[in-house]
Amino acid sequence: MQITRMITAVDAHAGGEPGRVITAGLPPIPGASVYEKMRWLEANDDGLRRLMLREPRGYPALCCNALVAPSDPRADIGLIIMEQTEYPPMSGSNTICTVTVLLETGILPMVEPVTTLTLETPAGLIAVEAKCAGGKVRAVRFENVPAFALHLDAEIDVPGHGRARVDIAWGGMFYVIADAAQFGLAITPDAGGDLVRLSEALRHAAAEQLPVAHPDNPGLTGPTISQLTGPPTAPGAHGKNAVTVSSGVFDPARPHLLTGVLDRSPCGTGTCARMAVLHARGELGVGQDYVHEGPLGTTFTGRILRETTVGPNRAIVPTLEGQGWITGTANYMLDPSDPFPEGFTASDLWGPSGA
Repeated sequence: MQITRMITAVDAHAGGEPGRVITAGLPPIPGASVYEKMRWLEANDDGLRRLMLREPRGYPALCCNALVAPSDPRADIGLIIMEQTEYPPMSGSNTICTVTVLLETGILPMVEPVTTLTLETPAGLIAVEAKCAGGKVRAVRFENVPAFALHLDAEIDVPGHGRARVDIAWGGMFYVIADAAQFGLAITPDAGGDLVRLSEALRHAAAEQLPVAHPDNPGLTGPTISQLTGPPTAPGAHGKNAVTVSSGVFDPARPHLLTGVLDRSPCGTGTCARMAVLHARGELGVGQDYVHEGPLGTTFTGRILRETTVGPNRAIVPTLEGQGWITGTANYMLDPSDPFPEGFTASDLWGPSGA
């Protein structure tokens, strides 16, 4: 057997969203911060992301996380998040998956009943509290980077859908957020195709008509992801959402094509962005919980810890809590004669352009 690359990984999910965690096999990644390491990986070894997320090793809904050495001495470990078309600066479901893997596999020591640790992500430091019992991580709660709204009730032209009212907010990624009801849609699993097509059209339109950048790091731009909102159906939930992770390039001339997948979870950074919007409208206060339901009926719980500012923007410091489960472990190999050294996509599953 010939091998040019071997990657060891642990697979997990949080609220249904799959997050693969690479625990060994990475090349040396230079950079004075995890943000710089992410940019180096993107520019110099993006084949790793493609290899792990495309077929035959991956599938459209899968996310991947690379554990790296932290640059900030306050951090226990660094985390680089990879999705089908981008490197998100922060992700709630992936944080939950990663913390679960770190503690349940012994990469970092588990302390019962609560383990505290700090992750360095490209978006900043993330303080984590994991509730643990019997060797199992029962819940992961983390203090996210500050979240803020940049546009409220803005109107944009959406290909194939006409005028739409949207919000733009940062929760660790820049989201375009819209009420699904204005398009005659409800957030249900059987409406997944329609929700994805609409969400990709919203993302494309918002990126063109309402481009934004983070005041503290102009390299973080968007919106790169979309969130549709609706009334909750799960007991105790305050709202429901469907976030679409793009797996291709939206074609405004063919808005009917499917080029993304629903986030299976309630979406952690999406929940934080949604809370920032609600707070900006005076609908969610400091100290209030916000139970957010995803398309599968699973929930994450957010809370506003305090108010702050980011550049000229009023912002909130949110927390998010959810649970993760390990689903498997594997050694992924690359044979030098493999005709697909970076994996592949096919239009029957991935849309017309792939990842």
